[in-house]
Amino acid sequence: MAKDTLILAFESSCDETSVAVVKNGVEILSNIVATQIESHQRFGGVVPEVASRHHIEWITRCIHQALDEAGVDYDDLDAVAVTYGPGLVGSLLIGVTAAKTVAWAHQLPLIPINHMEGHIYAARFAGEFQFPQMALLVSGGHTELVYMKSEHEYEIIGETRDDAAGEAYDKIGRVLGVNYPAGKTIDEWAHEGEDTFDFPRAMEKESNLDFSFSGLKSAFINTCHNADQRGEKLNKKDLAASFQQSVVDVLAEKTMRALGEYPVKQLILAGGVAANHGLRDRLTHDMAKYFPEVKMLQAPLKYCGDNAAMIGAAGYVAFQHGDRAGNDLNAVPGLSFLVNKK
Repeated sequence: MAKDTLILAFESSCDETSVAVVKNGVEILSNIVATQIESHQRFGGVVPEVASRHHIEWITRCIHQALDEAGVDYDDLDAVAVTYGPGLVGSLLIGVTAAKTVAWAHQLPLIPINHMEGHIYAARFAGEFQFPQMALLVSGGHTELVYMKSEHEYEIIGETRDDAAGEAYDKIGRVLGVNYPAGKTIDEWAHEGEDTFDFPRAMEKESNLDFSFSGLKSAFINTCHNADQRGEKLNKKDLAASFQQSVVDVLAEKTMRALGEYPVKQLILAGGVAANHGLRDRLTHDMAKYFPEVKMLQAPLKYCGDNAAMIGAAGYVAFQHGDRAGNDLNAVPGLSFLVNKK
């Protein structure tokens, strides 16, 4: 009988301090997340210096809580996995330094993980992966279509040329007076409103698989500002519904086109915006209509946001493939996704 593999994982790329213990890449023994949302709400977004200070305050406590909840000690661990990019440099450094310290002190292998790789493997908690597969990653900082011919092999086939989908949600949320993060509230309003505003679907019909949301954001803001100047009060729920419909139309159109161009067995939906019910419903409908033979695997709602469990899941795969880092591992805030990594 094969020995279980226990990985202590760290995630601190933005404003969540998280440490988890994951067994064999699929079983979460613990997943501690210390959120900073209240600290950043008054600023309307994440303030890097504030985030770094919170990580310093919470990282040690999260380690102890993760080990205690999992019922394991350092001697039981097989490796340490950590997000080293992309993200905020100060935030990343706290997690990387903590992970390197634990790995060095207890003579454990150190596994470097790309944050977006982690989001993909959050879907492992919902079911088995089948290859080849396509992943639609939608988060606050990234919107990407990733083709995976086999495990631990990635190819970006489409990405945003400006704002990410989640970033656009937060920016229009400020205009609507919605507290950061705005995605959940806008999603709820969208289901109560109607698509009455003709917002643009940028690049929807272009032959490439890239995205663009800056034009939509600008059109939304201009609509609201022009109405304010005329003294006209617009229905916020209709605005939310119209904005979300535009985002979902583009994401679904490009994803369906990608599935038509690449032979896959499975579509992975992951990232913070993957928790959006409008997007989930639309993809479920379109998949059943156009690609019934392709199975869609959605990351569980509780693991769509930043968390260390997803880093542990990706870390297990990377560990099996021999990925290792030394004590010189550093944070790489602008880290690009791993292309054709084998």
